[in-house]
Amino acid sequence: MKRNAFLALAPFLFGLDPERHVPVLQVGNSSSRIAAILGQQNKIKDLTLGRMINYMNMRGEPYAQQGGRYMIQHYTLSKRFGLSVVAYVLVSFLFFPAVFAASAPTASESIDQLYEKAKKEGGKVTVYAPFSNRSMEVILPGFMKRFPGVTVNHVDGTPNQLLARVIAEARGGRVLSDVFGGSLPYMAQITEQRLVVPLAVPEAAAYPQTMKSDFWVATDTQYYVIGWNTNLVKKGEEPKNFEDLANAKWKNNLMAEDRDYQMLIAFAKRKYNSDEKAVDLFKKIAANQVEFHRGHSDLIEFLVAGQQAVCFTCYAHHFPPRVKKGAPIQPLLTEGVGEIGGAVSMLKDAPHPIAAMLWTRWAISEEGQRVWAQAGETPAHPHVEPLEKVRPTTTYMLNIDDLKEFPRYEKIWKEIFQIR
Repeated sequence: MKRNAFLALAPFLFGLDPERHVPVLQVGNSSSRIAAILGQQNKIKDLTLGRMINYMNMRGEPYAQQGGRYMIQHYTLSKRFGLSVVAYVLVSFLFFPAVFAASAPTASESIDQLYEKAKKEGGKVTVYAPFSNRSMEVILPGFMKRFPGVTVNHVDGTPNQLLARVIAEARGGRVLSDVFGGSLPYMAQITEQRLVVPLAVPEAAAYPQTMKSDFWVATDTQYYVIGWNTNLVKKGEEPKNFEDLANAKWKNNLMAEDRDYQMLIAFAKRKYNSDEKAVDLFKKIAANQVEFHRGHSDLIEFLVAGQQAVCFTCYAHHFPPRVKKGAPIQPLLTEGVGEIGGAVSMLKDAPHPIAAMLWTRWAISEEGQRVWAQAGETPAHPHVEPLEKVRPTTTYMLNIDDLKEFPRYEKIWKEIFQIR
């Protein structure tokens, strides 16, 4: 009613001569669109009898904003145009404040308020994230149990595949996902591509700076630790720290993943604060003829099978479920190297921005992080403990600033262990 009344009064507010070209206005639902019309998209020519404004089209053809919200033909304005514009904008804000606020999610809203808006938005959220089988069985149903009116469409794949898909969709002008998740290197890449929006949510305040950026927040962490086969290493002879692995008694008894150069970075920057000391340690370990395997899931299974006595880049969270099944393995949890295993971000131009905000805030909340723990993950939230003891007492944690150093340390790592 108010909108129709305003449109009826619009010609009089603008002081137009009814016999001249009269603008046809369709009032949109965004103050930014009004600003666009009043700002950079107009072209002004001074005429002796007044001003003529052509919006985008100098031939007098209708101008159409995206979605067909505006159609403006060029016309002659009276000298009262400036005051009329002010009146138009003021009346617009007076008559349509709820429309301008529209559906954009805000950090001040509670999660339950977001949930109600997400249902009205369509009740769907699409998540691109490389979840484990256990995570898919626990986290996705956990979210839908908490928010039964919102369905999760999860697209699985390797981080490389999912990142490539997001980039291709963005370049094609059709964003299909709402949320992207991945480990630290992939979060850095998607941020550099400017495909995610700033993430300012209250739940992020609980996280240390090493666990978040302006565009993402960590959801889970993982730790590289020493582990051994208890059938091959006698009690009392276990390695007490990484330096012990330099001992010649471990020759031909060590294995690792050949791509874990993060170990070298963490020791150089966190433990020793010295490249020289870190390189020296790993050179001594390399002298013991390390056997390398690709894939941490295979690595832990080789340890269980007794392929080698000791692994020094195994994931800590791989031990508890196997130990419970009777596997003869044990981790050293006095020290280890940590990194962000997964993080969450919201994509630019997401088809369901409210649902994206709902998923993101829930994922990093204490409530959501407890579900991550139930899935066997190691929550990134400092107040949520994993179900099993997997966090080393002393952790040399990698962060976003270390990423730029990855190529240099990867090269040194390969040289130390003669990896091609």
